[in-house]
Amino acid sequence: MNADQLRAAQAPLKTRYREDAKTALVTLRAVGRLDIERQACTIETARPGLPVGLHPAAGGDGSQACSGDMLLEALVGCAGVTLSAVATAMGLPVTGGTITATGDVDFRGTLGVSKEVPVGFTEVRLQFALEGAVSPEQAAKLLELTERYCVILQTLKQPPRLAASTTSTY
Repeated sequence: MNADQLRAAQAPLKTRYREDAKTALVTLRAVGRLDIERQACTIETARPGLPVGLHPAAGGDGSQACSGDMLLEALVGCAGVTLSAVATAMGLPVTGGTITATGDVDFRGTLGVSKEVPVGFTEVRLQFALEGAVSPEQAAKLLELTERYCVILQTLKQPPRLAASTTSTY
């Protein structure tokens, strides 16, 4: 897809969203099925049947996906798609590259070893290694716009309101 094709694909969407803001609101959904016996949950969306379990640092055996890894994978995927679209729209000569997300988790918090240690990531780093004849100025602008428009990155930077509830069947 080139810049003109991308603009053509997005133009009617942008027009519709400007004319009727409600049409821009999309609710994404993920569903998982609990497997209490294995301390696991099988994700039924995106990649159906993906078993998610404990990280080895929390007692897992490493045979199941770790939700922390999946969060980083979602960040890399979203940043990669966003960067590709922005580079295309700007007509930049990006020919490839890699995106790496790394994050630090102190499992003392997750396992309740220390109440002073937070549960979850304490730092996440995102590194872009671009291929192509992109000037430092172009790369800086590309990074700025990728950060601005990446849904997952912005969600992590500015967390949404979050509510949890439970239901049970007897």
